[in-house]
Amino acid sequence: MKIFFVEDDDAIAMGLKYSLEKEEYEVSHCKSKKEAEETWKQGQYDLCILDVNLPDGNGYDICKYVKAQEDIPVIFLTASDAEVNVVMGLEMGADDYICKPFRVNELMARIKTVLRRAGKTTTQAAQESDTVIKIQNLAIYTNEAKVTLADENGKENTVELTALEYRLLLTFCNNRGTVLSRNQLLQDLWDVGGDFVNDNTLTVYIKRLRDKIEEDPANPQIVKTVRGLGYIVDK
Repeated sequence: MKIFFVEDDDAIAMGLKYSLEKEEYEVSHCKSKKEAEETWKQGQYDLCILDVNLPDGNGYDICKYVKAQEDIPVIFLTASDAEVNVVMGLEMGADDYICKPFRVNELMARIKTVLRRAGKTTTQAAQESDTVIKIQNLAIYTNEAKVTLADENGKENTVELTALEYRLLLTFCNNRGTVLSRNQLLQDLWDVGGDFVNDNTLTVYIKRLRDKIEEDPANPQIVKTVRGLGYIVDK
């Protein structure tokens, strides 16, 4: 797998490049917007990891540039935790967004999830049998990070979820029968304390998830609200 990596901080770049190559990823590293645009033309890549703040521009510009040419998975790295930046990145088509400082193991897990969702898996992984979670007409194929909804004829139709929506759904499914508070969901969704995330952000993700998996999002039967306590997915 080839990763297109843009980061102007030498210390972060060196450490992350080493960790990625240790996991047998091939990494092309750039330090600026100009260098990124020149390097992009010289190769083909499976995933982009983009720093937001660059000396001559920002990662959003690079995201627009590469997305205009190819629908490639994108993960943003940033020191800014403002909600508007998170939403902007996701609306540009980013698959995930992680704030500095971050744990390398966490980023590696997110990379693997994003690659699986994009269908960029190894032959060995593709041959593994799926672990399937089923809730009513919803099926989650965890090895492929694929979600489907069965119609009235039993035909499964793929549901396109962002990486964050998928992780939120897995959090509910891994805690079936248990009421999860909003604070618990934020902590698991972001895998950090969650204090920097505006509470309204979670509301947006839950609404988007329901819009995609519920027959009637206004009267949800999968992700249910427990008034005053949080949310639950029944066993």
